[in-house]
Amino acid sequence: MAAAASGAEAWIAPITNVSDFIWGGTWNGEAVIPFPPMTIILLGIGLWIMIGLKFYPLRNLGAAFKGLLAGRKGEGDGEISPFAALSTALSGQVGTGNLAGVATAIALGGPGAIFWMWVTALIGMALAFAEGSLAIRYRETTSDGVKRGGPMSYIMMGLGPKWTWLAVVFCLGTLFSALVTGNSIQANAVADGLNELFGIEEAIGGAIVAVLVFAVIIGGIKSIGSVAEKVIPFMMVAYIIMAIIALAINISDIPETFYLIFYSAFNPSAAVGGFAGAAMIMALRAGVARGLFSNEAGQGSTAIAHAVAQTNDPQSQGRMAMLGTFIDTIVICTMTALVILTVRGDFTAGGEAVLHAWQSDRVGFEMTSGAFAAAFPTEIAGIPLGTLVASTALILFVFTTLLTWSYYGERAITFLYDRIPGSSRGGEKTLHIIWRVLWCVVIWLAAAQPSELVWRLGDISNAAMALPNLLALALLSGVVFKLAQGIKDAGPTHTVETPEEPEEY
Repeated sequence: MAAAASGAEAWIAPITNVSDFIWGGTWNGEAVIPFPPMTIILLGIGLWIMIGLKFYPLRNLGAAFKGLLAGRKGEGDGEISPFAALSTALSGQVGTGNLAGVATAIALGGPGAIFWMWVTALIGMALAFAEGSLAIRYRETTSDGVKRGGPMSYIMMGLGPKWTWLAVVFCLGTLFSALVTGNSIQANAVADGLNELFGIEEAIGGAIVAVLVFAVIIGGIKSIGSVAEKVIPFMMVAYIIMAIIALAINISDIPETFYLIFYSAFNPSAAVGGFAGAAMIMALRAGVARGLFSNEAGQGSTAIAHAVAQTNDPQSQGRMAMLGTFIDTIVICTMTALVILTVRGDFTAGGEAVLHAWQSDRVGFEMTSGAFAAAFPTEIAGIPLGTLVASTALILFVFTTLLTWSYYGERAITFLYDRIPGSSRGGEKTLHIIWRVLWCVVIWLAAAQPSELVWRLGDISNAAMALPNLLALALLSGVVFKLAQGIKDAGPTHTVETPEEPEEY
C-alpha cells in the first residue's frame, strides 16, 4: 500500500504544476508569468463575442426562457426536439462540478472563487450562444439522413478543409476530456455516493452503474435524449427547492455570505471568516477553471448535443445553449455555493470547532453533503436527510453526465475514423458499439480509483478541448454576430464531396 501511495504522490506534483501553469501561470506555487494563460484566453474570447453580440445573451435571457415550452416540439431537421437537446446538453453540464466542483473551487480559491465562477458563466453565455448557433448553421448529414455536428463540423464547413488539423486536435482533446472529466471523475463520484448511501463497495457500485449506462447508450442519442429530458428537469427542480429551503432556514446569514464572496474575490490576502485567504489570482483561477468544468461554455462539448436539435433556426438553438450555461452555473452552482457558505453546523478544522462546512476539514462532495446534512439533520435509516438529498442528486446528475459524455466521445472518435479512406456508415456503427462497451468498462475501472489526480487531469483535459474550439469561435465570430441578427445562412459554407462518411462536408 505504501508503494502505491508514494507512486500516486509522485504524479500529483507534476500534474498539479501543469494544471496550475495552464490556469494560473504558476509553477511550484511561484508565478512564472504575470497572467493566468487559459483564464485570459477563455474570458478574453468570451468578452470579445459578448461585445460583438452587443450583449445579446443578457438582453434575450427572458426570450430564451419563453422558448423553453416551444422547444418541446421539433420544427425542422434533426434527431431530437430542441428541448431534449438542451436537456441532453444540461445532463452533460450538470454533474460533479455542480456539487463537488463548487466545493473544490471554494477550497482552492476561497469564497471569492464563486464571484469569478459567476463572471465565467455570464461571459460563457456568449460562448454558448456561439456554439449552439454554429452547431445548427454547420452540421453534416450522413448517408442515411442522420443530422450531427459540433465544433469539428463547424470548423470543417465554416473554416474549410485547410483547418482539418484543428478539428482533429479538438477531437483528440474531446477524447481526453471525455475519459477524464466525462467518465472517470463522474464514475468516482457516483461510486462514492452509492457507498455513502447504501454501503456498496466502489467496484461493485461502478459495475452497477456501468450496466445501467450501457442499457441507455446502446440506443444512441435518441435514447440518451429521452432519458435526459425526463430525469434532468425533475432533479434540478427538486435540488433547487431543497437548497432554497436550507437557505430560508438560515436567511439572516445570507447578506454576510454575499459580502464574503465579493470581498474575497478582490482581497488578495488576509484570513476571512476563519479561512486563510488565497491570493486573488487563486480565487480567479479556481472560479474560472471550475466554472468551465461545470458549464462547459467555450469547451465545445454542448455544441455536439445542440447540433442534433430538430430546428433550422441557428439563433433559437443558440438561445437554448446560453440558457443551459445560465441554469447550470448561475442557478444550480449558486445554490450549492450559498448552502456551503451559509449553513451553520458542528464542523471541525484541525480538531477545533468551526461554524461552516467550507471552513472545515471536509473536501469536495463531502463538504457539500455536510452542509446539506447540517441544514436537514433529521435521519432516515440512520442517514441525515440532507445527505440523502445531496447524494441522490449527485448520483442522478452524474448518471446522466455519463450518458451524454459517452455520445461526445463517440462523435470525436467517429470524426477521426471518417478521415480514414474507405470509412463507411456500417464501419461507424460498429465503432460506436465498441466505444460504448469501452466507455462502460472505464466506468467500472475508474469507480474504485483514487481521485486526487483525476481532478487536476480534468483541468488539463478541459483546456486541451477548449483551446481549439475557442480559436474556431474567434475565427467564426463574424458569422455568429450575423446569426444573432437572424441571418440563417450567414458565412461561407465549405463542402467537399468524399467517398467516405459523411458523403459531403
